[in-house]
Amino acid sequence: MSSFQDFGLRPEILKAISTLGFETPTEIQSETIPFILESDKDLIALAQTGTGKTAGFGLPILNKIDPQLKGIQAMILSPTRELCMQISKDLSAYAKDIPGFKIVPVYGGASIQPQISELRRGVQIVVGTPGRTLDLIKRRILKVDTIQWLVLDEADEMLSMGFKDDMDEILADTPPTKQTLLFSATMPAAIKGMASKYMTEPKEISVGKRNAGAENVTHEYYVVQSRDRYSALK
Repeated sequence: MSSFQDFGLRPEILKAISTLGFETPTEIQSETIPFILESDKDLIALAQTGTGKTAGFGLPILNKIDPQLKGIQAMILSPTRELCMQISKDLSAYAKDIPGFKIVPVYGGASIQPQISELRRGVQIVVGTPGRTLDLIKRRILKVDTIQWLVLDEADEMLSMGFKDDMDEILADTPPTKQTLLFSATMPAAIKGMASKYMTEPKEISVGKRNAGAENVTHEYYVVQSRDRYSALK
């Protein structure tokens, strides 16, 4: 695809991403967006961080969700609160011109009560870290029996951080009819095991070199004394 207009996305989404400066889809977006728009099959997408994966799954899901329904239609799991908040912020920007659309991030390290209040008001998409998501499910606040899309973003990182048991419990409560979209930079044995257990004949899309950094991301580090880390960060 040479432009986002070619995907057939709704005008409100095209307007929002144009404002954000989106012009040409990245390689992973060109592969995943049309697939998710046209198919309800499960998907394993392998691509490095920094390649535009959030739009790769976010834009087609936003295009298919019904903003008139208040039940949770999509749930996105991510390994850290920072990524959870970033995904939520990005999706909210993509959906800013769709009336009645609500996206709520849920994560640990913050009071659970405001998140409970937001969920009770009705949302279409929940973005969460595994621990807080499972906590809300056990409290019967977060009801996942209506979800149509489940996204596991940075799935390899979630497993390496020790979230396997939480993810198993969460996935066990989701409906078997949902579309599961697994995004990962690598494909370790644990990911293959999860895919075989929870996914049905998934299509696999692999973009770029495995275990290679994204070309548009640079890395810098500074060595400082522990006592100076805060001032150095500022």
